[in-house]
Amino acid sequence: MRDRDPEGRPRNARPRDAYGRPLPYGSPGVPRVPDDYAPTSEQALADGRRFLAEGLPFNAHEVFEGRWKCAPEEERELWQGLAQICVGLTHLQRGNGRGALTLFARGAARAQAYGGAYDAVGKAASGLSQDSDPEEAVALILEKLPR
Repeated sequence: MRDRDPEGRPRNARPRDAYGRPLPYGSPGVPRVPDDYAPTSEQALADGRRFLAEGLPFNAHEVFEGRWKCAPEEERELWQGLAQICVGLTHLQRGNGRGALTLFARGAARAQAYGGAYDAVGKAASGLSQDSDPEEAVALILEKLPR
């Protein structure tokens, strides 16, 4: 059964490890991004960069997903793309190279469609392979992500 808040909306209170995998209730986990996180674009980039610098692309994905949910319509594809790239990085960390490639392709297409500085992020994600070193891949995306 999924966790729910007092109003009945779905929430995920289950702890997770550094790679975003669910842990048993009561286990110590990595601090999570709150379900109601609704950052500005600037805050999302700052928080996403911080989590990537810490080697936590799953948390960066949650940040970009938070922005995606509250962004103006014309920005949503960008934030969805960045979230997908970060999930791809998480799959690399978990040893799922095939899943990573799928998400890199989807996320890169969305980021590149937004253009500007995000074209470099998309190109970097497109250049990753299922055998890419996870730490190097995270560092590459962090390097290309605008400040």
